[in-house]
Amino acid sequence: MTGTSKITRYAIVYSVLSAATFVSIFPFYWMIVGATNTSAEIVKGKTSFGGNLLANIERLLEQVDLGRVFLNSAGLAVAGTLLTLLVSSLAGYGFEMFRSRIRERIFALLLLLLSVPFAALMVPLFIMVSSAGLANTFVAVVLPSIASIFIIFYFRQATKAFPGELRDAARIDGLREWQIFLHVYMPAMRSTYAAATIIVFMMSWNNFLWPLIVLQTPEHKTITLVISALTSAYTPDFGVILVATILATLPTLVLFFVLQRQFVAGMLGSVK
Repeated sequence: MTGTSKITRYAIVYSVLSAATFVSIFPFYWMIVGATNTSAEIVKGKTSFGGNLLANIERLLEQVDLGRVFLNSAGLAVAGTLLTLLVSSLAGYGFEMFRSRIRERIFALLLLLLSVPFAALMVPLFIMVSSAGLANTFVAVVLPSIASIFIIFYFRQATKAFPGELRDAARIDGLREWQIFLHVYMPAMRSTYAAATIIVFMMSWNNFLWPLIVLQTPEHKTITLVISALTSAYTPDFGVILVATILATLPTLVLFFVLQRQFVAGMLGSVK
């Protein structure tokens, strides 16, 4: 390959990467800049920092009980993440470790259910929740998401890399199956759990449609529902909305940066 062709190839590659970087970063830049400007300046398309950040924060605090809202969102996200990881990893472990003639058929049926849109399940699910007396409760939000088909699939695929010798050695040492799962499997698959934690937490934190249907009183609202209510106002205050959006983004960003190394290892199927 000649020097000219190398330069051309590098120019194309870096141009594409630069464009992709700009497309990825600009929304965050716009969100941060917009939080410092007035609503009128945001509508005009101002892309430089302003001096209205404190005023936007004050108006947000006047309109929203942020403490309660974040407590609701955090409680739902943490509870949903812990229960989903426990139940779905157990299911993924069981599908891979225990063999039967109908195992693959059941698993194939689960994967087929992934093609069913949630909108088709909302009405029967809401009827079930209401019949159980769980409407307008946090339990109704968390319960349907505990057995996540995608997370079950993810853990089953990751379990294929789990060394069978560890399980055999644990059995020889007298451990029961639940002890093997808790004391051998979970520590060995911590990278997988870290990656799944980020995925499930983000899904739980950003969950909007189902909480919108189930949670019907202001004291139960989550941050996503609050932002939606702010945007649906007759005259939306975009500065306030962007401040709320930044606050809603911070927990997932912090979690990702804390677990990013384990996340990459988990997505690559690393077993420690």
